[in-house]
Formats: sequence, C-alpha cells, structure tokens
Amino acid sequence: MRLLLVEDNERLGALIRDGLVAEGLAVDWCQTLEDGLSARDTAAYDLVLLDLGLPDGDGLDMVRQMRRQGDTVPILLLTARGELRDRVTGLDAGADDYLVKPFDVVELSARCRALLRRPGHRLAPILTTGDLSFDTATRQATYCGKSIDLSRREGGLLEALIRRAGSVATKESLEQALYAFNEPVTPNALEATVSRLRKRLDEAGAIDMLHTVRGLGYMLRSRRS
Repeated sequence: MRLLLVEDNERLGALIRDGLVAEGLAVDWCQTLEDGLSARDTAAYDLVLLDLGLPDGDGLDMVRQMRRQGDTVPILLLTARGELRDRVTGLDAGADDYLVKPFDVVELSARCRALLRRPGHRLAPILTTGDLSFDTATRQATYCGKSIDLSRREGGLLEALIRRAGSVATKESLEQALYAFNEPVTPNALEATVSRLRKRLDEAGAIDMLHTVRGLGYMLRSRRS
C-alpha cells in the first residue's frame, strides 16, 4: 500500500514515515502543501495523512480540492487543533478521520488500517489465495497454517501480489507499491526481491505459485486453480 504523508515537522514526519515503512508500507513524505498536491497529481495513493498547519497554507485546502475533483482516497488529518469545532470543520470538508497531536504511531497505524478496511477500499485484515494467507495487521504470512518468515520488503511484495492473485501485476505497479519517491532503487531491485520471495514460498511448500510473465510482470496463482 502506498501512502502520502504531508507533514512539515521534521521529527514527527520522520517518526511517522519510519513507523509505517517498518510495517511494509511505501510512504512519500512531503513538507509543504504545494509538494503534497504535486505528489498527489503524480502517483496513485491508498491513503493521505495530512497536517493542517503547513508553512504555505492550510491542509484543509487540499482536502477540499481533492473532494471537488472527485478524489475519494481516504484522508486522515494530523493536527494540534483539538477543539470540537476544528474536528467538525475538518470532517465536513471531506476528511475521513482526525488524530490530534501528540499521538502514538501505533494508534496512527491502527487508524490507517481501519480506514483502508472500509467498504470501497482495498485493505482486508487477512488476504488469502488457496492455502497461502497474509495478515495485513501482523505482517505474517502462512502457508497451510505454517508461518513464513519474510523481510519487510518481501512482505510488501507478497501483499501486492496476493491482492492481484490470478492476474498479472506489472513491474511498474509493484515498484510504485513498494518504493517511495526518494528511495534509491537499483535496476534489478524488484527482481531480487521476487527471487527471495519465491525462495521463501518454495521452502514453505508453496511451490510454483509465483510466476514470471515475460515482458509484463509477475503473477501469484493458487495451486488449487
């Protein structure tokens, strides 16, 4: 899953980014309203985390603009404005949830998962194809009930593939899901991660589930199909 974080506080922004990245999410972090709007126009996001007090404007302006343009991506506001009227104003502008600073990143992560589980969004608690399962909350993969030890990146790749199980996931879509804009990515980084994930699956007994579709990308196919 790919998130856009718009937060001007260096320490808090880094804390949020690192905490969510540790859970297998790709996070693009911007520190101004202008950069946030530019990023949103450049990539497709599953969730936007938005501070209101930005150095070049009010985050609510971004909320209103997105909703006017028909963008339904969930928006979680992060702000020090904790008064009832502020929360109501933010929600009425089109935000989906509101978290008042200071907060714990553990709670933020839980709220993100809750928003992405809502009807019309893509995050289910446990994803499955055949006997292979992936728990999006604990980041634990299992095959026939047996745990599979995966790195953060391998888990993110498995999540992206299992969401598209039975269909081809292009290299471009997988790279966008796994890597933020500012991450250094070598030309064969995705191929190396696919190779490691295939090895982990094979070792767990999920043999020949991960297929390379030449010239297109990769496909995860249930052995039952």
